[in-house]
Amino acid sequence: MKPNYTLNGRYRIIRSLGEGGMANVYLARDLILDRDVSVKLLRLDLRDDPQTVKRFQREALAATELVHPNIVSVYDVGEENGMQYLVMEYVEGMDLKAYIKQHFPIPYQEVINIMEQVLSAVEVAHEHNIIHRDLKPQNILIDQHGNAKITDFGIAVALSEHTLTQTNTVLGSVHYLSPEQARGGMATKRSDIYSLGIILYELLTGTVPFKGETAVSIAIKHFQSEVPSVREFDPRIPQALENVVLKATTKRPENRYGTVQEMAEDLETSLSPRRASEPRYSPDAEDDGETKVLDKAALMAPESQAETVSEPADKSGNKKKKRPKRWWLKWVIGALGVLLVFLGIALWLGSRQSVSVPDVSGMNLSSAQQSIKGANLKVGEIQRQNSSSVKKNRVIKTNPEADESVKEDASIDIFVSSGPKMLTLDNYVGQSYTKAAAELRAQGVTVKKQNQSSSDVPTGTVMSQSLESGSKVEPKKTTITFTVSAGQKSVELADLVGRTKSDVQAYASEQSLNVSFNYQYSDEDKDTVIDQSPAAGSIVKEGTSITVTLSRGKQQMTLDQFNVSVEIPFSSKSSESSSESDSESDSSSSSSDTLTNTIQIYIRDKDHDYTTVYKQLTIAQNATVTLPFSVAAGKSGGYRILRDGQVIMSDNHVTKNSH
Repeated sequence: MKPNYTLNGRYRIIRSLGEGGMANVYLARDLILDRDVSVKLLRLDLRDDPQTVKRFQREALAATELVHPNIVSVYDVGEENGMQYLVMEYVEGMDLKAYIKQHFPIPYQEVINIMEQVLSAVEVAHEHNIIHRDLKPQNILIDQHGNAKITDFGIAVALSEHTLTQTNTVLGSVHYLSPEQARGGMATKRSDIYSLGIILYELLTGTVPFKGETAVSIAIKHFQSEVPSVREFDPRIPQALENVVLKATTKRPENRYGTVQEMAEDLETSLSPRRASEPRYSPDAEDDGETKVLDKAALMAPESQAETVSEPADKSGNKKKKRPKRWWLKWVIGALGVLLVFLGIALWLGSRQSVSVPDVSGMNLSSAQQSIKGANLKVGEIQRQNSSSVKKNRVIKTNPEADESVKEDASIDIFVSSGPKMLTLDNYVGQSYTKAAAELRAQGVTVKKQNQSSSDVPTGTVMSQSLESGSKVEPKKTTITFTVSAGQKSVELADLVGRTKSDVQAYASEQSLNVSFNYQYSDEDKDTVIDQSPAAGSIVKEGTSITVTLSRGKQQMTLDQFNVSVEIPFSSKSSESSSESDSESDSSSSSSDTLTNTIQIYIRDKDHDYTTVYKQLTIAQNATVTLPFSVAAGKSGGYRILRDGQVIMSDNHVTKNSH
């Protein structure tokens, strides 16, 4: 993806941060929240694999559930033009692999501090039954303050299916692979503990325990070779600290720590003087599960011993003549008995003819049963399954399957469609769009998003949904559109110079801006804009006050120009009643928890009269305003101030010398 491309109209790509086996990562700018983020895009060659896409979405949902200071946060999940993406917290710093290389040797206490942060994060994941499966220093980020943050939680599930053909990726992970994973077994929570033990080994020694030219050779060492002693590398390492490495990296999972919390508690006290004389950890003799080859001499021993036993002699000194044993006769009789049993079974089975299971897929249950019975077969269990491709109450399949050869009277199980699995939609209004969209996409629903500015609803919150809550829908055939708050609307100020006062008032009302007017003599027509602040092209938020200077026309008389400062009192009682009134007049608006007064100011002088509001503002405490007056020499001006629609202050005889 090229720099400056804006994803979903919100995330502007800045540069690439790295490429992985499953996704590419970019640094981007969130244009709404004005912050740097990391954007992870599913690789182009994997976007057409529905299983990979589904896993990407499902694991993204799992990642949003992991809220912990040592886990990289996931902010958003979405799709654009077939591109699946995750938006995550951007951690400015380096990964643990680079940190070890740059800072080794690392003080033991700092090693423990880093590991305790990592263990705390993995513990939260395990509590959610999420196994990382690919813990390694490259997936642990260290920020500029020394905080560790784990990334790629759950994504390793999908990644593991593709790394077998990508040598570099495998080599990057196999150094931390547990023996059971190296054999192709299923990863468990204790597999993560093994990887954590290897990471601790690398923090203490600066290197991994096993190296090799190929990934296979390294994997073999994980389940055949013992992890080297860290004390042989550095004798100053306390035995208690080495014991943590040894126990976490035992070959048999049952000999490792039962939980990540146990490992953290053991690590926490490993530098304690009370454990200074602790013996070296030695697990029970481990059977690595490999095939054992017996020594040839051992196999021959019984025979050789039998041959060297002396035969008893008779009284005359001659050896007794050995009587022939009849043990072979017993074996023959036994073998004949077994043969007769098998022959009887074969004859019994052969007495029943083989028939072919009829194809009843698509039939209703009654017809399917008749067809099966008509083929001299029995109807077994009737099981119901959801199916989006077979109509409700129609047969999906049988077990044994259609056209399979079975004996007469065999039982045939029938699987009947209960229709597509329906999903009951929740009310997502007020929820986080990121979480709601990820949850629905993981279940197969197509989610679309449209942004809408709002000064009341927090950014990223669902404001409305296209389908009502409680609706039962078929996920794969359903599209739901969320209207999501984009925060307070931004306005790019137009060029108001040359417009009339009425034009400016209409523009300010349309853009939800407050406007105040100043006046100056000029050669322009009266009430024509000659200046504005902020300038044209400035970006401001709704509710911002702008100042517009209007022309008085050419100066024809002497004017007294002066300012009058007025303190406007705040009234909590007035604000409460106003809030109630607003609620009654507009049932769609919710009253604010903060008490405010709406103030309207009218001025009477050469440029103003009481028919037009000079200035309107909202206050939450006493406020002082400065009112500019221009009156003919010897004349007076006036002002009138309303608070929530009621006149609270007025003076109709304002002169230059009266204030």
